[in-house]
Amino acid sequence: MRIAVIAHLRHPIAMPFMGGMEAHCHQLVTALVARGHDVTLFASGDSDPALPLHPIAERHYEAVLPWAQWHGTRDLTAFQDVAFGHAWDEIAGGDFDIVHNNTMHPTLHVLAKRDRKPMVTSLHVPPFAGLADSIAANIAAWMLQTTTSRAHLATWWTTPPDTASVVHNGIDTARWQFRSTGNGRAVWAGRITPNKGTAVALEAARLAGIGLDVIGPIDCMDYFTDHVAPLLDEARVYHGHLGGEALVDAIGAASVLLSTPMWDEPFGLIAAEALACGVPVAALDRGAMREVVGDCGALATDAATLAKAIGRARAFPRAACRERVTREFSLTSMLDGYEAAYAAAIAGARASSCASTTEVLA
Repeated sequence: MRIAVIAHLRHPIAMPFMGGMEAHCHQLVTALVARGHDVTLFASGDSDPALPLHPIAERHYEAVLPWAQWHGTRDLTAFQDVAFGHAWDEIAGGDFDIVHNNTMHPTLHVLAKRDRKPMVTSLHVPPFAGLADSIAANIAAWMLQTTTSRAHLATWWTTPPDTASVVHNGIDTARWQFRSTGNGRAVWAGRITPNKGTAVALEAARLAGIGLDVIGPIDCMDYFTDHVAPLLDEARVYHGHLGGEALVDAIGAASVLLSTPMWDEPFGLIAAEALACGVPVAALDRGAMREVVGDCGALATDAATLAKAIGRARAFPRAACRERVTREFSLTSMLDGYEAAYAAAIAGARASSCASTTEVLA
């Protein structure tokens, strides 16, 4: 297939990844190309040049219009309108079989319906008004939606439409390799920001008496200064923003991963990546965490119960953690799911076109 993948523009699709959306998009494009598809990635120009990149903005918008200061403004809306408008001009004028939309931009749904362009939208966020309203107002047989978990699907629809399905994130187990033993320490990885709960992980590690390696970009300096830095010490250490093999090594070496979402995360990619390395997970029971961790970890409600969960999680066999990922979250299964969605969207467009022709001739 000739596939147009549209990425969101807040951060570049490049390592070290700012978060799960960037990591997912990079892996998706790479894996689709490896399967023999002709893929074009529409993303910011500072994304990974090794990808089949078509830049739609010179730089990601966080570098020029930081979300914390500019969200909800006409300036940021205009930036995205122009960039995604460029993308759609190329897509509409090109010979693409399918569009895979990984953005949160409402206008793309209007354009895909208007132009009868088969499109699969992966929903990475909760149903906020602008996006949810646009999806609801632009229902068509050639426009499908996927979520990364059953829990996330339920936040979007009480009764999901026929166009919506679950495609779990897939983990590249060749990259996230199994480690048979841990180093006796815990690890936490993600953006350092209030909704990721870094301070909760640090407090839980202190209560459990275990060392903790904290990894990730500082997304909110006030939160880091006021809530995270005071909890760091010789045993609980911040290592900065790691990417590539350095991140894989740091995760895989741990005896337990702490995951502390303070909101209902749609998936929890780092938890699945840790499991692939054989690292059990102790996590706050939010969003899809129960669905991802399954019986390979322990869940909690706050720092105190998370401290107790750490010991329970460490008792799980590392081989069982790895096996869960190969069974439930393989890269092959994810690609199969997306290819099935692509085929369904294309079939929906063809059926709609035939129906329209029949009506005209009747």
